[in-house]
Amino acid sequence: MLKLDNVCYMVEEDGKQKYILKNINLTINDGEMVVITGHNGSGKSTLMKIIMGILPVTSGKIYFDGVNITTMSITDRAKLGLAYAFQTPVRFKGLKVKDLLNTAQKTNSKINEVCNYLSRVGLCARDYIDRDIDDSLSGGELKRIEIATTLARNARLNMFDEPEAGIDLWSFDGLISAFNENKAVNNSANIIISHQEKIIKIADKVIVMDSSKISSYGTPEEILPNLKEIRACSKLQGECYE
Repeated sequence: MLKLDNVCYMVEEDGKQKYILKNINLTINDGEMVVITGHNGSGKSTLMKIIMGILPVTSGKIYFDGVNITTMSITDRAKLGLAYAFQTPVRFKGLKVKDLLNTAQKTNSKINEVCNYLSRVGLCARDYIDRDIDDSLSGGELKRIEIATTLARNARLNMFDEPEAGIDLWSFDGLISAFNENKAVNNSANIIISHQEKIIKIADKVIVMDSSKISSYGTPEEILPNLKEIRACSKLQGECYE
């Protein structure tokens, strides 16, 4: 489905070129759940934005279903079936939750379908469908609405940047269930940036980023023991893997 071929991204810093991503080679297949983890500043969010087209590659190529999408716009990538949920969701003053979900589904869905997506992320649909997506919503509420909106798109490749941020522990298991259900029903691929061990454990593959490169790649059983050895309390946000 998705293939990155020697992808690099560079910026200019103090008059010198600096690699943010260097020689990234990666393949993600249909139905795979891939979690990206690593230190802050290691290139995780940049990698996801490169895939979505928010940032341009400096060199290398990106393929989706065999099609070279390296120079495609965000809109064209979305039409192909890529979806992206930001680390910090956007607020839309004057737009109601139900309207956003209908837009994501590209149809005037029945109210029970809209409610289903909200319920899957731990929100009582009755309390939220007519709410405006503005400052009256907390960060956690906004985050869950964005995840629901992304799931409603039924995209072939979903990307979530730290979806657990702002999610209370009561809703956390429901969030994991939503990811698993989406994978089972749609056979979509999911890329999730996360430091949480519970999310890492549900992955088919785990990517560890370090200093602009993929330092390791494998199953949770292969990767987690190494994460635990590096005293994640001081080096990774979220749960301590000790």
